[in-house]
Amino acid sequence: MKNIGININKSKDKDRTVTREIVDFIVKNIEDVKIKIFDDLGNFTKDQAEKIDIMISLGGDGTILSTARNVCRYDIPILGINLGHLGFLASAELSELKECIIKLSKSQYEIEERVMLECRVKKNKDEKIYYALNEVVISKGTLARILEYGIKIDGNFYTKFMSDGIIVSTPTGSTAYSLSAGGPIISPTLKLISITPICPLSLGVRTMVIDSKSEVNVVLNKVYQPVYLTVDGQDSQEISNIHKVYIKEAPFKCKIIRISGYDYFEILRKKIISRTKECEGDE
Repeated sequence: MKNIGININKSKDKDRTVTREIVDFIVKNIEDVKIKIFDDLGNFTKDQAEKIDIMISLGGDGTILSTARNVCRYDIPILGINLGHLGFLASAELSELKECIIKLSKSQYEIEERVMLECRVKKNKDEKIYYALNEVVISKGTLARILEYGIKIDGNFYTKFMSDGIIVSTPTGSTAYSLSAGGPIISPTLKLISITPICPLSLGVRTMVIDSKSEVNVVLNKVYQPVYLTVDGQDSQEISNIHKVYIKEAPFKCKIIRISGYDYFEILRKKIISRTKECEGDE
């Protein structure tokens, strides 16, 4: 891997001190390496992707999520370095960076493939497509009334319920918003999709876990107030009962680099199940 991209969360490294240290260390330890620094991957192109072997994400989980949505369609693996607070998706903390780069140079790593979601929002002849590594959320606005949702799976009616919203999640996202809403923790490399209601009115409505090959159609009934579709907590748009929402597995995977010695269950215990200050990155 001689062509390395670095995507920086500028708010975590305002004076570029960490970035310079990382670049210097990479140059000293990987021969003939070429490094390209990105402040924003929103306009990342196929031509740029052809010149990148891996993308290092410097920031927190949010930086990894935005990196994934922009580079994974080009089959570029991501190495997450945590500069944030939680950093559950990261492969290493900042304090482990040098060891991480050395192992990377010696090919002491594996690549995990994670399911991503494709969300198509249709209104008449218009269509907008979103991609998500964690989840797609449909929810009511502030101070709005509870909503009625209808769910179809592969064109077959599943259920209808009243709730504040609905979370359609990947296994990666099962430890994020879905978990807070009562959803299960799902091993991140499984090919599944979970559907979790947010504060349902009925006690009988619980999370449904389906095969990732299935397509979920969310139908909004009798909408009299703002409703929002949000992707990975970062991209959003207002929708209504005129819109048709279809969610399925994306045609590409998110590839995450796991350095030798990485222990998913240790990270899960420390950062999710028994979260402590020990898991936080540098301020």
